[in-house]
Amino acid sequence: QVQLVESGGGLVQVGGSLRLSCAASGSIFSINSMGWYRQVPGKQRELVATITSGGSTNYADSVKGRFTISRENAKNTVYLQMNSLKPEDTAVYYCSLGELYGPRRAWWGQGTQVTVSS
Repeated sequence: QVQLVESGGGLVQVGGSLRLSCAASGSIFSINSMGWYRQVPGKQRELVATITSGGSTNYADSVKGRFTISRENAKNTVYLQMNSLKPEDTAVYYCSLGELYGPRRAWWGQGTQVTVSS
């Protein structure tokens, strides 16, 4: 059974920083992509950043230069370093994992709240 657990969310003021973590457990194909998505009430979930097991990254334009995604493949753990936070970054942040080969399954974490206060 695969489980993704996020941590590190919280309340910060404008310009502050947070570091999110997501640890995946269970049997997972080694070639995969992990990432972060966020969602606010009344809006669709949107991509924040992703990183493959090979190290390829992509970012939403709104977070480029402020957020950095990284991972430790041996632990199936992904991180999101968020700097220069803005009120519009306020959302529930969800961790994702998708297998790129083999069964090509995908999973979501439970979400962690990030609130940026102006």
